[in-house]
Amino acid sequence: MSKPNPQAAQAPAAQVQTLLQAFNQGLGPHAEQLATQIVQRFPATAVAQSVLAALLAQRGAMAQALPHFDAAAQLQPKVAEVQFNLALALVSLQRHADAVIAYQRGLRLKPGAVVAHFNLGAAFQALGQLADAARCYQRAADLQPGYAEAWGNLGAVQQLQGQLDAAINAYRRALDIPDQSAAVQARLQMSLGSALHNQGSLDLAIAAYQQALHLQSGLAEAHDRLGAALRAQGNSERAVAHFRQALQLQPTLGSAHHHLAVFLQDSGDHAAAAVHFRQTGNRQDTDRALYCLYKAREFAQWRSELALRLQQPDAHHSPMLATLSAHHAVNFGTDDPVRFCPQPLQHILHVGLPELRPGSALLRDLLQAIANTAMAERKQGRLHNGTQSAGNLFRRSDPPIQALAALVRDQVAHYRQQFAASPCTLIEAFPHQPDFMSSWFISMRQGGHLTSHIHEEGWISGCVYLAMPDTPPGQLDGSIEFSTDGDDHPRLGQDFPVCTITPAVGDLVLFPSSLFHRTLPYQSDQLRICVAFDIGPGRGR
Repeated sequence: MSKPNPQAAQAPAAQVQTLLQAFNQGLGPHAEQLATQIVQRFPATAVAQSVLAALLAQRGAMAQALPHFDAAAQLQPKVAEVQFNLALALVSLQRHADAVIAYQRGLRLKPGAVVAHFNLGAAFQALGQLADAARCYQRAADLQPGYAEAWGNLGAVQQLQGQLDAAINAYRRALDIPDQSAAVQARLQMSLGSALHNQGSLDLAIAAYQQALHLQSGLAEAHDRLGAALRAQGNSERAVAHFRQALQLQPTLGSAHHHLAVFLQDSGDHAAAAVHFRQTGNRQDTDRALYCLYKAREFAQWRSELALRLQQPDAHHSPMLATLSAHHAVNFGTDDPVRFCPQPLQHILHVGLPELRPGSALLRDLLQAIANTAMAERKQGRLHNGTQSAGNLFRRSDPPIQALAALVRDQVAHYRQQFAASPCTLIEAFPHQPDFMSSWFISMRQGGHLTSHIHEEGWISGCVYLAMPDTPPGQLDGSIEFSTDGDDHPRLGQDFPVCTITPAVGDLVLFPSSLFHRTLPYQSDQLRICVAFDIGPGRGR
């Protein structure tokens, strides 16, 4: 509709009064008919535009209602509530950028409108503008400290930004607000548990998940998350019980299928694992089901399902598929059809970081930060004579850890430049602002080693070495070994190349996540400490 002229003729007061009476009495169809007639004859009548917009919205005709919300906002540019109504209509139609403008216009007129600040935060969050969203949620919480939903959303945005300490504080502020329903408290406890888990505080995360289940025992997602935290502690029996309970409550819960499948896969029950991987609804887990087929030596079925998977454009973005396809190509003397990184051994980057040279302040601070960190240990079967931290290390706010994260990001940019001419998806499609999908430290002692594996959740994986044992001359003790074969994959061919690197303190090694790697055992009584990470195109847990 055309832009209304505020100076144009207004509907007679009696007609407007009749309209308002019909509207207030709930006579929807009659009121809509009256409003339509007034708007057609007197489009500058703001009240009629607002009433017609509201009535259309009530019956779900939001696309038809929007021009009338817009007309009312233009006719009453100094009425904040009219701007907020327009913003709500825009949000319902997924026009978040336009909604931001309308909310901001209304808030200039009424800066103390708490809910509008909250809704503006939600619009910014929908646009991925997390810093702006956090600012709006914080403003809503400052104006109304008892606004639990504002604190909860603030925590969620801060967690997405990697600000775990701030997120935990926000969740706890929300939980301190009285008179909330058990369902709301349970959801907040789950959010708190997630942030604590990501921080590596497994005991506190488990307590939060248990409290969520105390408040709402049928919450399938809480059972699933509790199971994941218990498994990270090495308590697989209790973890599996919670995964199965989650699936009894919600048979379609993809994350519970995934967690149970991973347990079954690690236990060697590949057939059962494949069943659950196929039920997650996650494309990555489709590839894990293929992994299970390959490990079970079901090669004919594997080829058939791979052919179907390769018809999907993102198949060449999968490190897991790349690993399997490369291994199959050597085993059976065929071409490798997956373009993720066909020559992974040629895409290893080994550099020294001057900022971490022995005796440097950053190295000293990092070792101290790791020694003092409250992150719990993550139990996993591949690591022998060593400990691995739980959570996502680079999500912590410790200055030396953030300084190391910045160094790694710089080297990832250098990695892309180094291999810019490589005709592979890893380089061609890698995002310009990648994210740390996961990060952790590993501390090994005498006899320590890590068995062969890949990191299917990342695109580029790496290690920074903070302490290394002395290596006897001519020996490879404590070295990292790369190959296109590993993890006890069925080995029918012989031509699997191997590359071994013996890193020094302060070294960084980057490599495609599809590449098998392992740490060779060492016999020195010195510690071997490294920070490992996966970098990929999406935000990590």
